[in-house]
Amino acid sequence: MAKKPTTTKKTTASANRKAGAPIEPKPDAKGPTAKPKDSDTKPKPAAAAAAAPTAPAAPAKASATPTKASVATAKASASSTKASDASAKASAEPTKATATPTVAASAPSANGRAKTKASKTTAAANKSKPSSNSKAAPAAEKLAVPAKPASPIAPEPVVEPAAEPVTETTAKVIPESVPESPAEEQQHAAAPAENPPEPIPESPPEPPVVHHAPRPSLFIVQITPEMAPIAKIGGLADVVFGLSRELAIRGNHVEIILPKYDNLRYDQIFDLQPVYNDLWVPWYDGAIHCTVYFGFVHDRKCFFIEPHSHDNFFNRGSIYGFPDDVFRYAFFSRAAIEFLWQSGKHPDIIHCHDWQTALVPVFLYEFYQSLGMTHPRVCMTIHNFKHQGVTGAELLSATGLHQPDRFFAWERLGDNHHKNALNMLKGGVVYANFVTTVSPRYAFETKDQGQGFGLESTLHTHHMKYGGVVNGIDYDVWNPEVDRYIPVNYGLGNLDDKYQNKRALRQRLMLADNDKPIVAFIGRLDPQKGLDLVRHAIFATLERGAQFVLLGSSPDQGINNDFWGLKQMLNDSPDCHLEIGFDEDLSHLIYAGADIMLVPSQFEPCGLTQLIALRYGTVPVVRTVGGLADTVFDKDHSDRPLHQRNGYRFDNYDVPGLESALIRALDCYYQYPEHFRELMKNAMNADYSWNHPGQDYLNIYDFIRDR
Repeated sequence: MAKKPTTTKKTTASANRKAGAPIEPKPDAKGPTAKPKDSDTKPKPAAAAAAAPTAPAAPAKASATPTKASVATAKASASSTKASDASAKASAEPTKATATPTVAASAPSANGRAKTKASKTTAAANKSKPSSNSKAAPAAEKLAVPAKPASPIAPEPVVEPAAEPVTETTAKVIPESVPESPAEEQQHAAAPAENPPEPIPESPPEPPVVHHAPRPSLFIVQITPEMAPIAKIGGLADVVFGLSRELAIRGNHVEIILPKYDNLRYDQIFDLQPVYNDLWVPWYDGAIHCTVYFGFVHDRKCFFIEPHSHDNFFNRGSIYGFPDDVFRYAFFSRAAIEFLWQSGKHPDIIHCHDWQTALVPVFLYEFYQSLGMTHPRVCMTIHNFKHQGVTGAELLSATGLHQPDRFFAWERLGDNHHKNALNMLKGGVVYANFVTTVSPRYAFETKDQGQGFGLESTLHTHHMKYGGVVNGIDYDVWNPEVDRYIPVNYGLGNLDDKYQNKRALRQRLMLADNDKPIVAFIGRLDPQKGLDLVRHAIFATLERGAQFVLLGSSPDQGINNDFWGLKQMLNDSPDCHLEIGFDEDLSHLIYAGADIMLVPSQFEPCGLTQLIALRYGTVPVVRTVGGLADTVFDKDHSDRPLHQRNGYRFDNYDVPGLESALIRALDCYYQYPEHFRELMKNAMNADYSWNHPGQDYLNIYDFIRDR
């Protein structure tokens, strides 16, 4: 039978929702709207829609060696063949009809000619239908196209094409009919066939081949306040670093624009040099002169903007933590978009991050579209809704947005809860073509569960362009098989070598070398991370015969002092070590040497700690919020298959909730070591690289770039 033709469907953002793909949005009213393409509105020609009849195979190839039964059949039908010679002379032979079966498909169906000829060809083909083993069938199947039936029109005479000459091979394969006497015919009919042919099983149908049109390479510019390893405060820096590499690997041209902080890791920047010396950025009633530098950061193409101003925006020895942070990053946003315009760069996509760059789409659509920058589209990623850049009217004077009535309006930058305040993050949500956050669960929590810090109504208004994409981690950096910071590399094939790193961790931190499990916490000492539960977990772990390691620091000196006091209290314990500060090398060793990683956050947009722990075979114990819920699946209470369960979770933010998960993990380690080892293997088998998130972002870019 002829197979159904396959068609290729265009993939959209919502058609490829895998591992947290964003909800397919409608284009925002604030951005430009795409016009429908001609190919989407114009009807297709009738010739393209006409159905091509299935081409029957030539009888010469139906069977390589005819059997005696087929010879008998041929002889038996000789008389009928001879009798039909008279009628065959009057009309075209079946061979003539089957010789050119594609004529009806290639000719237009005007006046019903194609339809009439197609019906005749099909009728002739049915009389001489080849066997299922015919080699010509696949070619005919490829010609078949579903057709919409045309309205009946009176047929016109059709001139049959001349018959193709029958080749010598055909004459040899099909024996010529020879008249036989009635006795011979009866003898052949009665004689049983010797060695009857075995039925040839039909080959299974080939899977349909789907041809995807090659996607064009995109020019993508990321505008960000952070990027690892040169300017890192939190997970935002790792996301920019990893996502940029993934997009470049997939054939896109990616550039990154950052402020030129005086505390950058200049040892990680290769070939840094000025490339644009005369950038003037409008600011208040004048302009500030800037120099733009270019350099490579681990193959990432980076531009650094250095303003020459008495405000000293980025030469303060730190990235954040100043009273004028709002104006520092408002200037950076204006400088970045001004640099793109003055240098003649017109990217397909501008990807900005967090409130620090949220004014980029505002400037693009309020100023620079009218100056000719009509091509770029903006994707904005919000890594944490807690920080929004709320300020007053002076922002409008500084940036040149001289229409207070327009920008204080609720549907633009006006803060939802403070009448006389502007909200920079809200402006990004309103003006961007698409808004993402760092996990599908966090997108739901911020819009529908009160974790949007006042922006819930705005997210509901723009929900059709809002979705979540789970972050990935860079497997070139966080990978126990190649990690240069750990003493012994390991993987699934040599998982026992993980315990050599456990021994090295104990030696470095002067912990007792025994058979106890190590519970670890790595992260900022911020109330968001559940510090009261972390404090309780330290003592609960020690009471149950395990060891505890902590690595982290806080910008709040009061929190640092509290944990310094705790460190002094437990300093003599051979099973506990608290490291107040951050050490990149030590963090790798803790991930490789610990058995359990604790992440008891109050809220967690995505979280990289549990993703890294999974990669290193360290079983996570997490609270069921945000990205933690999207990536960790409870060993005992998940509806996932057993091979996908990779840790422990608890729902309520309280001590009983924490202990319900932590004690189960410790009990499994002691009482069911084989089950704990399976959890470790499941964790390492999961793919939380940038592979899937990279494709999700490309789907979003494709969705918005023509709108």
